[in-house]
Amino acid sequence: MKYIKINPADNVAVALEDLAKGAVVEGVTLLEAIPRGHKIVLRDLHAGDNVIKYGFPIGHVTRDAAAGTMVNHECIKTNLEGLLEYSYNPALVEIPQATQKRTFMGYRRADGQVGIRNQIWVIPTVGCVNGICEEIVRKFKEEVPGHEGVDAIVAFPHNYGCSQLGGDHENTRTILSDMVHHPNAGGVLVVSLGCENNQLDAFRELVGPVDESRVRMFVTQKVEDEVEYGLQQLREIYAVASQDRRESVPVSELRVGLKCGGSDGLSGITANPLLGVFSDWIVAQGGTTVLTEVPEMFGAETILMNRCQDEATFDATVSLINDFKEYFMKQGMPVYENPSPGNKAGGISTLEEKSLGCTQKCGKSIVRGVLKYGERLSVKGLNLLSAPGNDLVASTALAASGCQIVLFTTGRGTPFGSFVPTMKISTNTPLAEAKPRWIDFNAGVLAQDEPMAEVAERFIEFVLAAASGESVNNEKNGYREVAIFKQGVTL
Repeated sequence: MKYIKINPADNVAVALEDLAKGAVVEGVTLLEAIPRGHKIVLRDLHAGDNVIKYGFPIGHVTRDAAAGTMVNHECIKTNLEGLLEYSYNPALVEIPQATQKRTFMGYRRADGQVGIRNQIWVIPTVGCVNGICEEIVRKFKEEVPGHEGVDAIVAFPHNYGCSQLGGDHENTRTILSDMVHHPNAGGVLVVSLGCENNQLDAFRELVGPVDESRVRMFVTQKVEDEVEYGLQQLREIYAVASQDRRESVPVSELRVGLKCGGSDGLSGITANPLLGVFSDWIVAQGGTTVLTEVPEMFGAETILMNRCQDEATFDATVSLINDFKEYFMKQGMPVYENPSPGNKAGGISTLEEKSLGCTQKCGKSIVRGVLKYGERLSVKGLNLLSAPGNDLVASTALAASGCQIVLFTTGRGTPFGSFVPTMKISTNTPLAEAKPRWIDFNAGVLAQDEPMAEVAERFIEFVLAAASGESVNNEKNGYREVAIFKQGVTL
């Protein structure tokens, strides 16, 4: 298969590989070469005509475009505008519960949560002590080089915790508190400076009750040797966490983040639909998936709204969308300044096109919950989460909500990882072949006629193996980062 017409109503097809001038697509002879992922005009379009892909308008052409030519960001303009009013028109597809319940090997925590890793995290309350946290971890690893019984011991430096005000300050405190409670951490050491805005006593109150054998906090300005003090705390945490063991856990305990980045024209054809099938499978197992990247819902938001379980969930989704648009507008920024240069080079021309591909990651399930930024999961099934499209910020937000793993589709490739396993799924085979240290699973085979059912079955087994302890590439490479949504002024 060299091209695909996704929906019978489409007036464009998509090249699944580089196509030469003179090739025939849907009975149309190409008047120019078309790169992989880009759109082919199937009938003559006149300036102002809508371009239809996925069965929906993705914008309109700004000049005439002849059949057999490529239509891209240079000749398409979005149809989207600012704030909109929405009405609830439910179109619900109930995913039946699976008769065959699957399991994975996870860590059952005392608070009822389940982790897929048993790690020890060293978290600074403020960027001023980043170096101290990293030194404590480095010296501890020298003491216990194999750290038997613990998957990893990691410091998570960040630039925040001071000189922040209002909601910006609360974003930092909330995300760091979420990390303290995350089930992938068998132990946590929180390190404070002492004079920062994010004062340890107030942060401890926000965090609430913890198992003090596993969670320790201290102020570096109040101890004589902060590194040695931190090491002693880490030794005691390790003595407890290293005794944890995996046990069989139902898949209903999995909470999976859905994310895409460096997308291309195949994202909505291969990798994102694969995640959609997987998301529906998790929901059928009684588990949870979370879709975020609110700006990349613009243009496809009504599809999600009409999948909301009730009017209250619909109203929360409307607020999710319009609040984010107002955030752009208050900053004096265009709401639809998307897609990125890499997206455009890969064949994505408008935000509508990007969003229609992006939202396929959540399959067909009913939307059961809507989360604010930093809010933790409380409802099983498909949830929507408020966060920007930025890869590191959105992936951190997914992890902070309680997701034990993030599934990340990409057509251009990216190596980063969040503070939970961040599995990369390529949209095309050339990327998987070129970047084996980045890409964990190749969904590009779907463009090479491998059936979705077979690929999905392999992918399910791959994810369950990762949940049971198999490292993904960002872990193997040691790429783990935290990025917090920055808003407002810096003092």
